[in-house]
Amino acid sequence: MKAVGYYQNLPLQAAESLLDLELPAPTPGPRDLLVEVSAIAVNPVDVKVRMSRPAPDAGSPVLLGWDAVGVVRAIGAEVRGFAPGDRVWYAGEINRPGSYAQLQCVDHRIAALAPKTLSDAEAAALPLTAITAWELLFERLQVQARPERPVSLLVTGAGGGVGSILVQLARRLAPQLTVIATASRPESAAWLRELGAHHVIDHTQALAPQIAALGAPPMRYAASLTHTPLHFNDIVAALEPQGRIGMIDDFAPDALNVMALKGKSLSLHWEMLFVRPLHATHDLAEVGQLLAEVARLADTGALRSTLSEVLGPINAATLKRAHALLEGQHTRGKLVLQGF
Repeated sequence: MKAVGYYQNLPLQAAESLLDLELPAPTPGPRDLLVEVSAIAVNPVDVKVRMSRPAPDAGSPVLLGWDAVGVVRAIGAEVRGFAPGDRVWYAGEINRPGSYAQLQCVDHRIAALAPKTLSDAEAAALPLTAITAWELLFERLQVQARPERPVSLLVTGAGGGVGSILVQLARRLAPQLTVIATASRPESAAWLRELGAHHVIDHTQALAPQIAALGAPPMRYAASLTHTPLHFNDIVAALEPQGRIGMIDDFAPDALNVMALKGKSLSLHWEMLFVRPLHATHDLAEVGQLLAEVARLADTGALRSTLSEVLGPINAATLKRAHALLEGQHTRGKLVLQGF
C-alpha cells in the first residue's frame, strides 16, 4: 500500500522529514476495522509527534495521522455493528500507525458511520476536533445544557480546528450559554460569528478588561485552546468563583501559577482525546457513540464542517505543505487531503 512516513525526526525542510513509502497492508485484529482511507485532516498533534517521536527501529517508519474518513474493507472476528462497505470516520489511536496510509486498522469502538450529508473532505475535518471539543465541554468543564442561571463560556483561540467545532457544540447543545470567543484577525472573527459566537474579542489584547466591558453573564467556564500561559492571569481574573478552566495545549509545567486558582476555588482540567484508547478504559465505546451523535447533528444541519481547504492528494509533498501551514500557526478551521 502507499503511505507517508518518516524514519528520523528532521526539520520539515529536510528531504526525508516525510517520505512516500510502499508498505505491506496491515492485518486487522479481532476488534479492528480495516479501512481504505479516502480523506484525512492534518492537526497540530501531527506536527508535535513528527518532531518528537523516533522510529522504533531502522526498518519501521512512523505513520502519522489522526483524522480519517474511509470505507471498511474487512472486519475482525469480534467486531459488531459494522460491515465491509460501510463508510466510517474516526480519529484513531496515538499509539498505532496513523491515517497517512491507504489502509489503516482502527478499533471499531472508536469509529462510527460517517455523516451521509458531508463529503469525504468535509467529514475528515471533524473527528479529532469534535471528540476534543465534546470531552472538554461536557466531561472536563461539565457544561450544563440548561444552567440554573445565565452564565458565559470563554473560548480562546476559537478560530482553529477545535474552537470552530467547540463554539458550534456550545451553541447547539447548551443554547442558554453566552459564548465569548477570541480571535486576532477580522476574517477569523467573522467566521466565529457565523458559527454562533455571541461576542468575539481580540486575544492580542488583555482579555479581562474586554470581557468586563461586554456586560455578559458571569463567566463560569473557560476553554483555553492555545497560549494558555499568556492568557492564564486574565482568565483567572475574569472567571467567577468556583469556575472551571479546561486546556488542551502543551507548555512547561512551571508556566502556570496554579496557586492563583485557590482564591476563587477554581478548577483546572486538561483534555487529551487519546486517553480512552491509549489506556483501554472501561468506557472506550463512548468515543464511537460520541462520533455517531456528531454525525447525526451534522446530518440534521445542526453542525457544519470546519473544513477550510483541501490541499491536494495524500502524499509527502502535500503533507509537508500542510505541516508548514500548521507550524506557522495561522490556519483557520481544518486542512484536509484527499485521495492517493
